[in-house]
Amino acid sequence: MLLNQEVTEAIIGAAIEVHRHRGPGLLEAAYEECLCHELRLRELPFQRQMPLPVTYKGIHLDCGFRADLVVGDTVIVELKSVEEILPVHEAQLLTYLRLSGKRTGLLINFNVPVVKDGIVRRVL
Repeated sequence: MLLNQEVTEAIIGAAIEVHRHRGPGLLEAAYEECLCHELRLRELPFQRQMPLPVTYKGIHLDCGFRADLVVGDTVIVELKSVEEILPVHEAQLLTYLRLSGKRTGLLINFNVPVVKDGIVRRVL
């Protein structure tokens, strides 16, 4: 089993590879498809569009929250293709971490000249 650090490094490597081939300017859905393909090539297990139910006063609610990817059952990955990462994007990642019970998350913005400049890592 890979450690969170190894999983995040592998995800970042896969994102760099996708960005190297596609560059900025595509929609988020296209990057998600490409990144999923790259994760498969690297034999990294992942779940796509994983539902995140909200519990409120003991009741489970389906509010439509979905994590773009959960890799290695440990890392939440939220993908963006935006001009810049905003505080609301980071808040979304932190909320998804809390809802899922996962501790590590990556926010990856592909709409940047160098993808490593568009990556935010958060650990609860």
